[in-house]
Amino acid sequence: MRGAPVKRSRRGGFDLRIPTAEREVLGTIPGMLRALLVEGDAADPALQRLYPKAFTDDEDASAEFHDITHDELLEQRLTAIDTMERTLRSDHVTEDELLAWLAALNDVRLVLGVRLAVTEEATAADFAGDPEAERAYELYRYLSYLEEHVVDALSS
Repeated sequence: MRGAPVKRSRRGGFDLRIPTAEREVLGTIPGMLRALLVEGDAADPALQRLYPKAFTDDEDASAEFHDITHDELLEQRLTAIDTMERTLRSDHVTEDELLAWLAALNDVRLVLGVRLAVTEEATAADFAGDPEAERAYELYRYLSYLEEHVVDALSS
């Protein structure tokens, strides 16, 4: 069993011990997420998951809140994606860079979770027989694993 993919470094910041093959897969994420955020349909359930209604019982207040916050949230998400993309090949990142990774990883997990209708009880068997769904679920599980290690490293 290999060590943790993310560790706090004694010299400050964090060491990334992510194998090349896994970095290749991670390298596909920024472009896909950026395209969804910039070009996606606001009615897409995945985008709605990333930008949930602030007030479920008041459409007008929720729309006003969305109008006020959406551009700033979008900019934060795009900045996180850019940071992850820029540092994807790095062996060492700062805390701010790792926080950006966490944000981008979490957004992709949320999108995949919606697309696959993942529940707490979901297992790989739920997606058996559909190669695309199987791959997407494996990516979801890997991102969950990586996100857990990022959180652990940040809290260490």
